[in-house]
Amino acid sequence: MDLKDLFRSIKDLENKEVTVRGWIRNHRDQKTFGFIDFSDGTCGEHLQVVYDDTLKNFSEIQKMLVGCAIEVNGVIVKSSGNQDYEMKAVEIKVLGNCPEDYPIQPKRHTREFLREQAYLRPRTNLFQAVFRIRSVAASAIHEYFQSHNYVYVHTPLITTTDCEGSDQMFKLTTLDFNNLPMIDGKVDMTKDLFSKTSYITGSGQLHGEAFAMAFKKIYTFGPTFRTENSNTKTHANEFWMIEPEIAFCDLEELMNIEEEMLKYVVKTILDRCSGEIDFCDQFVEKGLKDKLTKLINSEFVRITHRDVVDILKKADVKWEFEPDYLEDIAKEHERYITEYFNGPVFITNWPKDIKAWYMKENSDGKTVAAVDLEVPGAGELMGGSQREEDYDTIIKRATSMGVDLAVVDWYLNLRKYGGCVHSGFGMGFERLIMYLTGVDNIRDVIPFPRTPGNCEY
Repeated sequence: MDLKDLFRSIKDLENKEVTVRGWIRNHRDQKTFGFIDFSDGTCGEHLQVVYDDTLKNFSEIQKMLVGCAIEVNGVIVKSSGNQDYEMKAVEIKVLGNCPEDYPIQPKRHTREFLREQAYLRPRTNLFQAVFRIRSVAASAIHEYFQSHNYVYVHTPLITTTDCEGSDQMFKLTTLDFNNLPMIDGKVDMTKDLFSKTSYITGSGQLHGEAFAMAFKKIYTFGPTFRTENSNTKTHANEFWMIEPEIAFCDLEELMNIEEEMLKYVVKTILDRCSGEIDFCDQFVEKGLKDKLTKLINSEFVRITHRDVVDILKKADVKWEFEPDYLEDIAKEHERYITEYFNGPVFITNWPKDIKAWYMKENSDGKTVAAVDLEVPGAGELMGGSQREEDYDTIIKRATSMGVDLAVVDWYLNLRKYGGCVHSGFGMGFERLIMYLTGVDNIRDVIPFPRTPGNCEY
C-alpha cells in the first residue's frame, strides 16, 4: 500500500493489517524494541514503525541501516508519541541492504553537498517537496491549457531555425572533428547529416506559431537549450519552457491569459501540495504561503517600459545600473518595481532595438508590443509579445537585424497564407518552480542540472 493512500484513510485502517514497501529514513534501536522512520516517497508524511523482540528476526532488524529498502507488514494503531498513528510491525523484510557509508544520513545537509549527490538527493525532505511540487505544477499547466481548448504540440528539438541567436544555441553535427571536410578553408556542411548547420533548439516558438495558424491555440512544454556561459542562480544550459501561441490575440488579451494561467497553477499548488508548501514555508522561505496566496488575489499592474523608467529615475535609490529608456531593466529595478506596486507587474511596450525581430512594431516606430511579467521575490517570470503579422513589415525588420531570410522563409510565409493578429509568451518552468518553492537556485529545482562545468551523471 502506498503511504499517500494509507494516510488518506488512516482512521479507517485503525487496527487493520497492511503492507508497505519503502526505505528507512531513520532507525532508533533499543534493547528490546525499536523505531523506524519509514518513507516510500508517495507523500511527504513518514510512518513510524514500532517493532519489538517478539519478531523472529529481531536481531537482524536491529542491524538495518538508514537507506535500506524494506517491506513491513503491520497493524495501524493509535500512537502515544508525537504522531496520531503508527504501525506495530508483524513482519519486516529487507529488500535491499544499505552500507554504513550511505551519504544521505538523518541530518541536515547543505544544498551544495546534495548537488554533488544529485542521484541521491531526491531522498531528502527538501527535494521530495520540491519535485513533488514540480510534478503537480506540470500537471496543472497541462490542465489549464487543455481545459481552454489548446492543442499540445511537440516542437522539434533539432532545428535549423535561429530563434534566439546562433551564438546562444548548441550546434549539432555528425562530422568527425579530426577529419573535417573543407572547401575554401571552411567546413563543408553539405557533408553533415542534415546537409546544413543545425542546432539544438533554444525555443519552440516559431514552430509553435505554424500550428497556431491551424489550431488557433497551442502550447509547447518541453526542454530547451542555451549555450550561455553563466553561473548565476537563475541560468542553466538545459531547462524546460512553456510556450503558448494564440491566433486572433493581441497584447492585452495575452496578458489576460498569462495572469489567468499563473493564478490557476499557483492555486492548484496551494490546494494539492499544502504539506509541501508548509514545509517550504518553514524551512526555505518564510512567508511563502502568504506570498502565493497574495498573488492569486492580486490585480496585476500594467505599465509601459517608459513609465517604469520614469519611476526608477525618480526613486531615491542609488542604482548599480542607471535606468535607461533604451535599455533593459536590471534585477534591482525588477525588485523595486514589484515592491513599488506591491504585487505582480506587466511591463509593456519595450524599446524595439533590444527585442526580437518577430515582435509587433508599435505605431511610434520606437517600441514593440512586448511584455514581461515581474513578480515579487523572483523578478521576470514570463516574457511575450504580439507577433508581427504583416509580411512586408517583418521582412524589413528581419533584414535590418541580419536574419537569414532563407532559413526562416517558411515562418515568414505564415503572414502570406491566412495570417492574422497573434501573440504568445514563454515561461521558464524552473523559474516558476523557484517562485513556488522559495528555492533560490535553479540547480536545486532541476533533477540533474546542466550548467557550465557541470554535466554529471
